[in-house]
Order: sequence, then C-alpha cells, then structure tokens
Amino acid sequence: MLSHQHEVFLEVARRLSFTKASQSLFISQSAVSKQVKALEEHYKTGLFERLGNAVALTAAGQLLYQKLLQVQQLQTELQQEMADLSPRFTPDIRMVIGASTTISLYVLPPVLSAYLGHHPHVQLTLKNRNSENILKALLEHEIDLGVIEGIHRVSNVTYTPLLSDDVVAVCSAKNPLQGRKLELTDLYHVPLALREPGSGTLAVVEQALLAQRIRLGDLHVKVRLGGTEALKNFVRVDPSVLAFLPRQAVVKELAAGELAEVQVDDLQLRRHFEFVQRRGTENNAPFKDFMQFALRYYSKSE
Repeated sequence: MLSHQHEVFLEVARRLSFTKASQSLFISQSAVSKQVKALEEHYKTGLFERLGNAVALTAAGQLLYQKLLQVQQLQTELQQEMADLSPRFTPDIRMVIGASTTISLYVLPPVLSAYLGHHPHVQLTLKNRNSENILKALLEHEIDLGVIEGIHRVSNVTYTPLLSDDVVAVCSAKNPLQGRKLELTDLYHVPLALREPGSGTLAVVEQALLAQRIRLGDLHVKVRLGGTEALKNFVRVDPSVLAFLPRQAVVKELAAGELAEVQVDDLQLRRHFEFVQRRGTENNAPFKDFMQFALRYYSKSE
C-alpha cells in the first residue's frame, strides 16, 4: 500500500506545486513540505528542484513518480481482485473524476448523488475544466476518469459514449432577434458571445460552421467567456448578442422567458458526451462500475 508520504509526493509531482498539492489534500503547505523532506531524507537525494515559486522533478523524483504510478495501478488491481475473492472486503475507494463545464454542472450531479447512495465506501472528487484541460489532466494522472464533449481525439485514450445533447443559439428576451429565424449568412452581421478556446461547446460550433464553409474568424465575435454560467449570464443581460449554449444549460431560462431560442437554418449542433480513460485502465473495477452506473442511469431517464 502507498504510504501517506508517497501519496503526498504524488500530488506534488502531478501539480508541480506545493501550494496546489496542499489545497488538493486539505493539509497545510508546511505539512506537505515535511512529508516530501522526509522522503528525500529516506532516499538520500533531492526529489524536487526549487525554482523560485516553481518546482521541477529531479531525475530521482521522476523515477519515483513513474514507479509510484505503477504501484498505484497495482494497488487498484489488488483491491479489485481481493474483493472478487472476498465479498465482505469493501475497501475505501477514492476516485477523482474530471468533467467539462456543462457535464459538471448539469449532467453528473444527479448521477453522483445516486451512485454514492449505493456505494457509501467511495469518496468522489469532481474537477471542472474545459474538455481540452480534462484530457490533459487525465494524461498527467491528475484524474482517474474524464467525461468530455467528444471532439478532441488522442491516441492513448479510450472513449466510451455516455449521451448526446444539442447546442442551441440563444439570445436575451430583449434582443430584436427573438422570434426570428436566421439564415446562415445572417451570422456575419450578428454580434456573437462565445466560449473560450479549448471548450467542447465552442469546438462543436466551429465544426458545424466549417461544414457550411463559414470560418469563425470571419464572424463578429464580441466577447469570449470562460465557462457556461458566465456566458449564459452575459447573454441574459446583453440585448445585442447571440450565443451558442448547451440545451441542458438553458432549459430553465428558456422556460422562464429570460432567454429565447433562435433558429438558424442548416446549422446542426449536436454533440456527444463521452467517458475518457487512459489505455490500460479500462478494466479497473471502480471506474468500470461508475461508468456502467451512469449509462444505466441515463438509459432509464430517456
């Protein structure tokens, strides 16, 4: 089993920051430093180079990091196989899931609540970033499992479909566009509010426009905002812009009349949410169980 010192080291190595590791582990920065120092004394070598406010792994630190990732994988497999042999063995499981903004806010919360009701021994952490950064966190072993909008493709990652959703064009209830049906060419003359680069929602919009020979760079982008909620709140108060948002994110606002959906001819904005895993971890029981639970949850709700 990994010692507490090794778990602290792993978190610092993942984040290359003592401060961020202390925040993630909910312990003081001095406690993090103490645990790393104890390991350095044990191995008789430095594990990190201190570069002002930044840190980097030494050759010994890099070796330890790679070996501990293997130990972590073996530990997970051991717990799985022991549980298969001894049904009464229910180890505490920690699972870190990363999800893009829409999924974190609107898709996963009811699934997480239901799952934890059935699996009280599981400790779940959900990290919210855009799709591009979730993939990065997965490959850097910062998260165990990701859920993203299936645009980005990486060769050493496996993808499992979860569900589909529409992206819709919306505007403020005070916008003159309300009730109008737009042609594709109208988009050249409408101020747009869009998500930031790396967003799965933005990638869907960009691909759909390119399919109609329209480049995003040729349109009038008034503002780019990071996060679904920030974009939605901006559109609600700005009567001049059109935005593209996930339908699941604006259901309440559309029903309340705070936002209005705007039809754009010949623009199909359908996206797919997918689980992402590092290759080789597909059969790890905790991740597999959670994925199957989520798939059953949404198949019943459809």
